[in-house]
Amino acid sequence: MRKNFGAKPYLYPQPVMIIGTYDEKGNANAMNAAWGGIVGADEIIMDLSQHKTTENLAATKAFTVSIADVPHIVACDYVGVESASQVPDKMEKAGFTVTKSEFVNAPVINELPLTLECELVKIIDGGKYLGRIINVSADEKILGGDGEISLEKFFPVVFDTVHAGYYKLGERVGDAFKDGLQLK
Repeated sequence: MRKNFGAKPYLYPQPVMIIGTYDEKGNANAMNAAWGGIVGADEIIMDLSQHKTTENLAATKAFTVSIADVPHIVACDYVGVESASQVPDKMEKAGFTVTKSEFVNAPVINELPLTLECELVKIIDGGKYLGRIINVSADEKILGGDGEISLEKFFPVVFDTVHAGYYKLGERVGDAFKDGLQLK
């Protein structure tokens, strides 16, 4: 027996994205966003309501997407519950420092180890932001022996839309593009 829920945003796992932008004065800002994802080899889309970050994004046409991780979950949640319009120093209060991206006019949050550096392609229906990924940068502390990002060293969190919870990812359970070959 299956239960029907109707049209709901119940795609699992849902990454917790921290969207970074600069304002008109060059001040860094960030917000927590959970509705979005990869839509192509070099594209990302986010569904965002009106925020200081979206004003900045529309003005600068650039943004970063850092992935929230377990060690920084309190700070990542804080930038989602506090508005830069009300608290201009919210990045400092979160304990976040930034470095300007080498590739786009947006901040890389130094404390978050994985960042997609993006340029705005277009705004769709007034609230969906389509971006092109120009570069991905990762702190070397999350790289494995092969020089690639390792989920044994990087601990991203996902968002549970139903219960408004954050969860860390679990253990590896299979090998992509290999396990299914058993059924050939």
